[in-house]
Amino acid sequence: MTTTASPSLMFVCVHNAGRSQMAAAYARALSGGAVEVRSAGSAPAETINAAVHEVMLEEGIDLAGEQPKLLRADDVQASDVVITMGCGDACPYYPGKRYEDWQLDDPAGQGADAVRPIRDDIKGRIRALLVDLGVEVVE
Repeated sequence: MTTTASPSLMFVCVHNAGRSQMAAAYARALSGGAVEVRSAGSAPAETINAAVHEVMLEEGIDLAGEQPKLLRADDVQASDVVITMGCGDACPYYPGKRYEDWQLDDPAGQGADAVRPIRDDIKGRIRALLVDLGVEVVE
């Protein structure tokens, strides 16, 4: 089953350097580009977490071209589904949006061995989210 309009997903964490970047990358990859994807942070870091970059490369996904971005209310308003990952009250709320808060360990300061289980958890959650939205999952 596919939807008539492609859903728009927004992934938000504090630094936009780890969890939200992995989620956005998987949403793009596993949907085959069938969904619009945004990610941002309430207090963005300077660069993508090095361990996150490393473990995503193991999956064939290169985050080298990505940059942490500041959370903007306009981006939240333009999204159908907003997934937060530890940004708490910093994430703006708009009626009519679907919100989910994913409780995930923060990869900040962790090595690749600690980040892999977080990556795998995110991948499974993205797969389930896409199925729930009626988006075909591509491998």
